Amino acid sequence: MGYKGLNDLAKSFGYLHRPGEPLILANVYDLLSARAVAPLPSCNAIATASYSVAMAAGTDDDHLSLQQNIAAARLIGNVAAEYNKPFTVDLQDGYGTKLEDAIRQVIEAGAVGINLEDCDKESKTLYAPDEAAARVSRALSAASKAGVPDFVVNARCDTLVMGGKLEEAIERGKKYLEAGATTVFVWGGGKRGVSRDEVEEMVKAFDGRLNVSLKWDKQGLSVRQLAELGVARISVGPTIMFFATAEYQKRARELLEQLK
Repeated sequence: MGYKGLNDLAKSFGYLHRPGEPLILANVYDLLSARAVAPLPSCNAIATASYSVAMAAGTDDDHLSLQQNIAAARLIGNVAAEYNKPFTVDLQDGYGTKLEDAIRQVIEAGAVGINLEDCDKESKTLYAPDEAAARVSRALSAASKAGVPDFVVNARCDTLVMGGKLEEAIERGKKYLEAGATTVFVWGGGKRGVSRDEVEEMVKAFDGRLNVSLKWDKQGLSVRQLAELGVARISVGPTIMFFATAEYQKRARELLEQLK
């Protein structure tokens, strides 16, 4: 697909982020998971989760290299192109000084958007707010130069998971939106998550341009509840991968223990 075709997909991907009618993403991590999700009529876009991509590559999220991430993106991007679905890559922190090159490579893999974190994976510290916002701008500029001016950045804010306050997360998120991000993903961590009150406050502060990671349990807010609160995007990270591997193990155990 040429870059004009990719930019058309980027535009349609951006339009899918509607507060109150959120884009729902069943995150994938390899060729097989992409082939399971992409044909679904209810699937409007394909998104990776770097945690799962790393596990499938035999490493962990902190050590997933750009090369490994792009290798998975190329395979998944081919599936997305086959079904003409927008494709977005979890690019972690953009690989530090390699940000522009990383953007070029994900676009070559067929992506029209990324997740971009505001925590430096090398130092394990948050970028200063203005620097993190500038990195959003740099990513969008690199995408435009690569022929995809309507590229979508979902700017992840790790303030809460790093122990910071909601007010700081909101201040950062506003800067990221001003820098051109389509949505802000405020991550509370796998255990903490974000509360109803926090979601309501962030939806108001960001005019609905909020991505929430679904906590898939009885304590978490449901997809319908999040939609009613006015979020624009819902993702699940590695959760479906955990379900899949647990089911795989269950079926293997049933098979292997039949003669015991």
